[in-house]
Amino acid sequence: MVEIPGTGVPIIGHQLAWLAAEGVTDAVVSCGHLAEVLMEWLDATELPLKVSCVVEKEPLGRGGGLKFAAASLPRPDEPWYATNGDIWTRFSLTEMAAFHQERGADATLALARPNMPWGAVETDQFGHVIDFIEAPPSPYLINAGVYVFSAAFRDLLPDRGDHERATFPRLARQRRLAGFPLPQGAYWRAIDTAKDLTEAAKELRQG
Repeated sequence: MVEIPGTGVPIIGHQLAWLAAEGVTDAVVSCGHLAEVLMEWLDATELPLKVSCVVEKEPLGRGGGLKFAAASLPRPDEPWYATNGDIWTRFSLTEMAAFHQERGADATLALARPNMPWGAVETDQFGHVIDFIEAPPSPYLINAGVYVFSAAFRDLLPDRGDHERATFPRLARQRRLAGFPLPQGAYWRAIDTAKDLTEAAKELRQG
């Protein structure tokens, strides 16, 4: 529910607009702490797709919460998307879904290579500093918090706990987990700090 400065729209509003633009027609929003604030905004806002909410009466963990929300999917026999609530991104979900289907995976996660929050120092073989690089791209891909799941994936989730510590490692060992690198030029940002909000607003103004 944190607003992107200059837009008057919270992060979830930008997410729902993106999902609708990508052809998504139904969304289930998983609510927990202060659920009433989120539900009040959803009820009062004209949305570009059909949205329903589920509320965890007690914390179930990320995997348990995902399983609880998935029980309310309108078409449980079809593959489905999921996204974390604290990211703002734009890329082709249809391309990601095709990637997922081609690999016959039970789960596919989007992979981002964000810029590091620090400057980097480059040295030569003798230890001389030869360059400073401001906020270079990370050498590692990270979980971007956007997923495509098979219809059967819900039954693989824990009732309580974290799927990233249980379900994902098991699927990886079985080669049933795929990773979709975000295309070059795709926009992705995690909104974790006030600085992230400021940077997101700046990037929005820049198009």
